[in-house]
Amino acid sequence: MGKKVKLALHWQILIGIGLGVLLGIFGHEYTIYTKWLGDLFLNGLKMVVIPLVFSALIMGVSSIGETKDLGRIAGKTLLYYLFTTLIACILGLSLVNAFRPGFGMELNLKEEVTSIAATQVSIIDQIVNIVPTNIVKAMADGNMLPVIFFAILFGIFITLSSQKSRVIMTDFFNSVYEVMIKMTFLVIRFAPLGLFGVVSSIIGTQAGDSKALGEMFGSLGIYAAIIAGGCLIQGLGILPLIFVAFTKKNPFKFMSQMGTGLLTTFCTASSAASLPITIPDIQSKTGVSQKIAAFCLPLGNTINMNGTALFECVTAIFIAQVYGIDLTFGQQIMVVLTSLLAAVGSAGIPLAGLVMLAVVLNAVGLPLEGIGLVLVVQQPLDMIRSAVNVWGDLTGAVIVAKSEGETITI
Repeated sequence: MGKKVKLALHWQILIGIGLGVLLGIFGHEYTIYTKWLGDLFLNGLKMVVIPLVFSALIMGVSSIGETKDLGRIAGKTLLYYLFTTLIACILGLSLVNAFRPGFGMELNLKEEVTSIAATQVSIIDQIVNIVPTNIVKAMADGNMLPVIFFAILFGIFITLSSQKSRVIMTDFFNSVYEVMIKMTFLVIRFAPLGLFGVVSSIIGTQAGDSKALGEMFGSLGIYAAIIAGGCLIQGLGILPLIFVAFTKKNPFKFMSQMGTGLLTTFCTASSAASLPITIPDIQSKTGVSQKIAAFCLPLGNTINMNGTALFECVTAIFIAQVYGIDLTFGQQIMVVLTSLLAAVGSAGIPLAGLVMLAVVLNAVGLPLEGIGLVLVVQQPLDMIRSAVNVWGDLTGAVIVAKSEGETITI
């Protein structure tokens, strides 16, 4: 039942985006009456971002146990997840700067740009500003890096508190996370109408200028190819190489063993949807212990998002290019850092990357309306990057199991 609902929602979203494109091209004079739908949807994304990321990070970090064995396993798992996600971010940054898909697009969007281009903040200042002087103010201002930092710190100290406090706080934030997931699903249920409004408005601003429309779709094609290609490089090149280096096993045979879970992820664009399949499969087919499978895969579902991090990094730079914003080296490092941390707090649900993209754009002052530019190609990219996310979780679980001396049968 759940899978059918998600697939039906994807079709609704595709229809909404398609109708938005048609209205923007052939009925652009009416887009002033549909823009409010997109504004409402974007406001909904802004509404859920802070509490969703905050609770997800605290839940993920605090789930690390206190026993010696589990602490060691957790350390290896987190190190692997952060390392591979950082590689994905750097890969995305390299590709988008090499091909520069957003440069040369003459779009009527410049008036919406913030003053980011004139704001030069040193890397040292950016690092110092990660530590919030007032966490409530940081939340109110949508300043995501301090919020992410505080959430991680809070989660760590939950694990160091007394048993009673740990149980109370863990239960509380798990409940908050569950509520925020439901609220996020509500916003996502509105996505077909919201994306219809956003896309029709963006396309409508270019109506009547066939050259501008041609440039837009040409650049979007290059942008989509960069993300798809980057995910393929990460999933079929980098992760298998790391897998071979640590396990001396055939990564593609392992991929075949996990085919059911990976296909489920691809079809639903949801890493969470495959958990009931991947956890028993990785135990029965490869010999990974229940302890490691039950820890690594759910934790990876929360904090390990290779494909999502690459998508967020590429998309943020692409949007900056389209708006004519020349990001400094320090600002691009900020994009990488925020993409990495935002991926850690991303939920394993359809379109979660869209929610987290708002985090990255806010962090460097890019206009949230730029999301509308990439919605046309969002659905297939969501499927690809979700599959890469789960593939990263699976490879990580086997690598950790191998490092713990378990016998892997691949």
